[in-house]
Amino acid sequence: METFLTDLDLLLTNRKEQKKSGSYTSSLFEAGTDRLLKKIGEEAGEVIIAAKNNDATELKNEAADLLFHLMIVLKDQNLSINDVIAVLKDRHNS
Repeated sequence: METFLTDLDLLLTNRKEQKKSGSYTSSLFEAGTDRLLKKIGEEAGEVIIAAKNNDATELKNEAADLLFHLMIVLKDQNLSINDVIAVLKDRHNS
């Protein structure tokens, strides 16, 4: 799993540095930090609703959306999913 997230992180780096016309991801970076943060709020709300409704399929989909948008916010702030994984590993080992 870590490999997939690392690969996705590399794709996000590419979309941030080399905007691709018609790319949803590139359009998010172009929209700016405020828009990215708004997406996090929207997706988090959808995760809450899916969990509250005990809808496993919807929860998986909304969790994927939240993780994707979180990774974009991290990239916008010059961080990566690997930075977060390192924190989790450090906490686990403490």
